[in-house]
Amino acid sequence: MFKKIIFVVSLFLLSQCKTEKKEALPTIQSTKQQAILYAKGFTMEKSSLGITVITITSPWPNSEKIFKYALVPQEKLATISLNKDDYDAIVVTPVKRIIVTSTTHIPALEALEVEHTLVGFPSTNYISSKKTRALVDANKVKELGANETLNTEMVIEMNPGVVVGFGIDNKNNAYEALQNSNIAVVYNGDWTEEHPLGKAEWIKFFAALFQLEQKADSIFDEIKNSYEDTKALAQKATTKSTVLSGAMYKDVWYLPGGRSWAAQFLKDANVQYLWDQTQETGSLSLSIESVLENGQQADFWISPSQFTSYTALKKENAVYQEFKAFKNKNIYTFANTKGETGGLLYFELAPNRPDLVLKDLLHIFHPELLPNYSPYFFKPMQE
Repeated sequence: MFKKIIFVVSLFLLSQCKTEKKEALPTIQSTKQQAILYAKGFTMEKSSLGITVITITSPWPNSEKIFKYALVPQEKLATISLNKDDYDAIVVTPVKRIIVTSTTHIPALEALEVEHTLVGFPSTNYISSKKTRALVDANKVKELGANETLNTEMVIEMNPGVVVGFGIDNKNNAYEALQNSNIAVVYNGDWTEEHPLGKAEWIKFFAALFQLEQKADSIFDEIKNSYEDTKALAQKATTKSTVLSGAMYKDVWYLPGGRSWAAQFLKDANVQYLWDQTQETGSLSLSIESVLENGQQADFWISPSQFTSYTALKKENAVYQEFKAFKNKNIYTFANTKGETGGLLYFELAPNRPDLVLKDLLHIFHPELLPNYSPYFFKPMQE
């Protein structure tokens, strides 16, 4: 009997050891929501065990698909069991090797000082940052083709800890191939955000991959405070100019909808955007006759697509000369601010640094409020 008791106790202790070696992912009740102030496209929750769950609710506009990712600290791998079916990807943190697919991802990596972990990128010529361009030139960041047709063989060989992708829908064969090869692919939907600070707040998404949440909070707070201070300064303006935006592509004039990211900048700069009452969160597609009727007398013209000079505008379509802003040389563009290989700095950095964009606009529309400021993105259009 004594031997039987010893045997039973031994089995009990052994089973307890085995049970304690593996801990189940804590339920939602044992997680803490991380503060996301402006971004609407993702949420983050952290458990008492240090696991972070990121939920992407807006990977692309009007998405009906929600993605859930589990970020597991390296030191927890041996003691935590996860049901892979519950997540679209499981990522081990901190990430040591990363591939990103949009230039808007580059500034976040640099701000967090983890750009050295970047090992691949599609269409590297679009990268404008000097810091990351140096890595490309040193062959530390490999060219991977286009986002839709990533060189999956190269990616698999590079064995990144995660590929941060973006898409207009859930049909990317390259991403599917990588996932089937056990490469973690996570979607970043920063481009779907409508508020300038919402885009910038996606630095917290990247920070979680590197266990740098506190650093990201500090960086974002500085950007937020700078933006809000500039917005408050704009309210001191005594005039309110009217503003036109966009340009023609073939027979259609594309310009920001009234609820878009670009329109929010103009609102916060304390000017009257002539299409601010429209409800679109993306672009409007109008005829040149419609734009001429509503915007011919606009005081300023901002972001005339990719046009860099008055000569180019005139050559493209003589009707452009009919606008007051053209006649008064009040057109401002970001198309002349380029990186070494021709990439537009605005497309790369502006989503991450909305405070710089707003300061540019304030200097243009209300120069008396920022008299000694040198524009970062927007410059007067060349002759």
